[in-house]
Amino acid sequence: MLYKNILWGIFTLFLISLAFSVLFSDQPAPQTFTLNQLVSKINSGEVGKITVQENDLSIELKNGEKASAKKESETGLSQTLYNYGVKPAALDTVTLEIKDSSGLKFWASILIPTVVPLLIIVGIFWFISKQAKSGTNQAFSFGKSSVKLFGSFKDRITFKDVAGLKEAKQELEEVVDFLKNPKKFLEMGARIPRGLLLMGAPGTGKTLLARAIAGESGVPFFYISASEFVEMFVGVGASRTRDAFATAKRAAPSILFIDEIDAVGRERGAGVGGGHDEREQTLNQILTEMDGFDRDTKVIVIAATNRPDILDRALLRPGRFDRRVVLDLPDINDREAILKIHSKDKPLEKNIDLKKVAVRTPGFSGADLANLMNESAILAARNNKKIISQNDLFSSIEKVMLGPEKKSRVINPKEKQITAYHEAGHALLAASLKNSDPVHKISIIGRGRAGGYTMKLPLEEMHLKTKSQFLADLTVLMGGHVAEKEIFGEMSTGASSDIKEATKMARAIVTQYGMSEKMGAMTFGDTQELIFLGKEISTERDYSEKVAAKIDAEVRNFIDIATKTAEKLISSRKKVLGAIAKALLEKETLEQEDFNEIIRPFKLKQVVV
Repeated sequence: MLYKNILWGIFTLFLISLAFSVLFSDQPAPQTFTLNQLVSKINSGEVGKITVQENDLSIELKNGEKASAKKESETGLSQTLYNYGVKPAALDTVTLEIKDSSGLKFWASILIPTVVPLLIIVGIFWFISKQAKSGTNQAFSFGKSSVKLFGSFKDRITFKDVAGLKEAKQELEEVVDFLKNPKKFLEMGARIPRGLLLMGAPGTGKTLLARAIAGESGVPFFYISASEFVEMFVGVGASRTRDAFATAKRAAPSILFIDEIDAVGRERGAGVGGGHDEREQTLNQILTEMDGFDRDTKVIVIAATNRPDILDRALLRPGRFDRRVVLDLPDINDREAILKIHSKDKPLEKNIDLKKVAVRTPGFSGADLANLMNESAILAARNNKKIISQNDLFSSIEKVMLGPEKKSRVINPKEKQITAYHEAGHALLAASLKNSDPVHKISIIGRGRAGGYTMKLPLEEMHLKTKSQFLADLTVLMGGHVAEKEIFGEMSTGASSDIKEATKMARAIVTQYGMSEKMGAMTFGDTQELIFLGKEISTERDYSEKVAAKIDAEVRNFIDIATKTAEKLISSRKKVLGAIAKALLEKETLEQEDFNEIIRPFKLKQVVV
């Protein structure tokens, strides 16, 4: 750093010297006369004007040339010229001008060479000392938190700007109301809640709700990420925690928002670093600040996490986080409302139906829906369109779910035919089974890792699933495998992901949901997530080898039932299968309306969304 500052100082001196050399550079030196030469010029009538400044003589000849000379310092100019033999008549033709000496030039000639370099040296040392001082200040402020006070975001939002989450907003509105009007609560004997924990899957709107609180609240709102507490030096996190809470207490009543609290709030005693590592010290300080000996604080702590299962139990007890607000994934009505919010600043077709988009996006979070609308705008702009169409939205759904289309990938006719019959098998079974979800789209254009796909989605939100629905899903999953075997007499690797998913579903039916008649209403295996060794799932076997063999046999039984049902339906409806596959080979993509048009003559189940 010092070396860099010295280089800057040298460069600055060079620039100043260059500037002075340009400003004070002398003009081409005029001719210098001796007094004898000057007298000769005057007597011959060649001199037009003489300017006297102290002992310096500036001479202008009648022909325009300029010259200079020096006079005697003891005598005046007239006397000097007379002594040297200038004729009075010749001197009368010369204009004489007397100039006083310039004080500015005099002092500049003295000060500039001495004072300016001194000032430059002093400035360089001041700059170096300032840098050293700032480094010292940073060392002393290392334990200070970077908590920020909410001011006025450009896109300030309120609860009205957050779609869905009615129960969560109600809980938060009560907190804001408590801070704005504490009297009506205190009169009833209610005390202000210590903390409020926002829990939910990633993208469900935890931070968005916190911003809405900041927009609604009339009290100071401080926000910080939990990861900013933790440092490599032991004790820094605890110091920053104390500083953050002290800052919020000085502005009480106030709100302190800690985002991603699981960064420091994980269960203590399960780590490798013992009981005195930096993260645990930081957590201990948070616990003390939230509910220690000082209980008169008027600071409400709001925290957000998508991993409530790994938080320390002491952090979750009443008195610290009194309220826990769960943010669920949006249902179909909430998804439609969210899409409307994110489509406000986008040009959409007049007849566009966001309800259809909401139907096709079960399991999407608010962040996924925002990304979907953004992708549709990008897709429309890429195609040089001025408005976003319904097809742009549908294509964006598939891009978010599976990835971009691989239209440039070249596949041979045989593989294309296998893919067409494979997807036709899925679609045929989905349309044939009573408890299966309706088909929305079929495509043999690859997306992501999928060579083709059949999109089947429920018409309404479902929170429970029956055994018959599981069996229908298993049968549809085996449809591609069975269709390939029925038409081509052999199987391909295209059904590998379907078989893997079907096996996983069948095992869950037996071991998790208790839907096997032979195994009974029991669960098998204690599944745990190893949170301190990365995201790893560990299943502890709490049953014998004999029971394990029965579980495997029952899983096989469910797969066999689904396969036999698929074989029976496909062998009896080969004409429908062929019609669907033929249409896929011609168009490559079939929307719901196209698919219904194909199966209508065969009187299969048709559902229009």
